[in-house]
Amino acid sequence: MKKILLICASILLCVSCKKETRIEPSNSKKSTQLIHVKKAKSAINIDGVANESIWQSAEWHQLDHLWLGDSLIETDFSGRYKLSWTNEALFLLAEIKDDTLFDQHQDPLTAWWDDDCLEIFIDEDNSGGNHQFNHNAFAYHVALDGNVVDMSTAEAGKLFNSDIQSALNTKGNTTIWEVKVLLFDDTYDDTKDNTPVELTAGKYVGFALAYCDNDGSLNREHFIGSLHVEGEDKNRGWIDADIFGTLVLEN
Repeated sequence: MKKILLICASILLCVSCKKETRIEPSNSKKSTQLIHVKKAKSAINIDGVANESIWQSAEWHQLDHLWLGDSLIETDFSGRYKLSWTNEALFLLAEIKDDTLFDQHQDPLTAWWDDDCLEIFIDEDNSGGNHQFNHNAFAYHVALDGNVVDMSTAEAGKLFNSDIQSALNTKGNTTIWEVKVLLFDDTYDDTKDNTPVELTAGKYVGFALAYCDNDGSLNREHFIGSLHVEGEDKNRGWIDADIFGTLVLEN
């Protein structure tokens, strides 16, 4: 009987060892819009063509919360996205239906938020908190030409092109964005080469997605986000990582 119990205990121990280890957030940030993200089993080619197997099986999530601007009609804009990951990076596939793509500034550091762009909010350890002029989290603006801008610790816009690789493919009014995002912890230094964090199953990541929509005006006309933001001021993601949702990385 003792032998049988010992064998059963060993089996249970082996099974429990195979479970994913949850890497909990480093503080008590409320986990909102919890999204479980499946790992890609093969390489994802960043070319704006969603022909990888993971994109066939990954779940669509809606980009449909108006953060800035007047009421939005579907013929002007609609958006949705999928997510995946490897040990190297987080991957995003976004389908944006926009009747006008507009990029008025040749200088990528001039009013980058007023051009059509994807905005990817990343908080590597899901800790939340202020990140306006620090790298506790990031608010990457990915422009139509592939330039990536966020605020630096010098309190000015800076290119972060080495952090993100993107490609887009437009047919009619539909643009497919494919994006590879390297994740960095809060030791990120604007003046140095930084080493990305290796991703593992069970990791929690703060995340939100938004789109800056401009149909030809001096300023963007709409700012559409992936989740509901409490209160009247919904344009807080570039300052406050507490509003981000939460990704859980899974095999």
